[in-house]
Amino acid sequence: KKAAAAKEQAVDSAISTLESMKSERPAREPRKYAVNDESVNAAKEFLQKVFNAMKIEVVMEKFINKNDGSVTFKLHGDDMGILIGKHGQTLDSLQYLTNLVANKNSNERVRVIIDVEDYRDRRIDTLTRLANRLADKVKRTGERVALEPMKPHERKIIHMALQGDRRVTTLSEGDEPYRHVVIELKK
Repeated sequence: KKAAAAKEQAVDSAISTLESMKSERPAREPRKYAVNDESVNAAKEFLQKVFNAMKIEVVMEKFINKNDGSVTFKLHGDDMGILIGKHGQTLDSLQYLTNLVANKNSNERVRVIIDVEDYRDRRIDTLTRLANRLADKVKRTGERVALEPMKPHERKIIHMALQGDRRVTTLSEGDEPYRHVVIELKK
């Protein structure tokens, strides 16, 4: 009985210790985006090194969004398709790496967006047109249509393009990286 009582007391003590630690821990603040010149310069230097290694000449324009503190680098030059890659995969990877470099030694997180020859806007237009065309097909045939697997932000574009349509609905199916959008008639 003594051993059982000692065990119970130890468990109670551990629980109260955990609860006191939990209450002392400050509440998590929402992620803040700030424009840190040091981070932006690190991102710019990294990109320039990549372009030098690739032996391509790129003109970089920097834009700062005052609303969310994001920094956009718009890139221009010849043969920029190599920086975009198939469905923007190379561009997304370059953006990911640039964000890692920009935020490496910074307490405040800066969000870096890279766009090549307005590719991102053109991709939104393409996906929106595709969504509308396939929605029309679904309405005509009554059969559901499954799109190719896409990244989360591209699936979101499809969902948003058709959210106001009263006759069709969209849903995502499958597991990453094969998750895809399905368009079907509303029941």
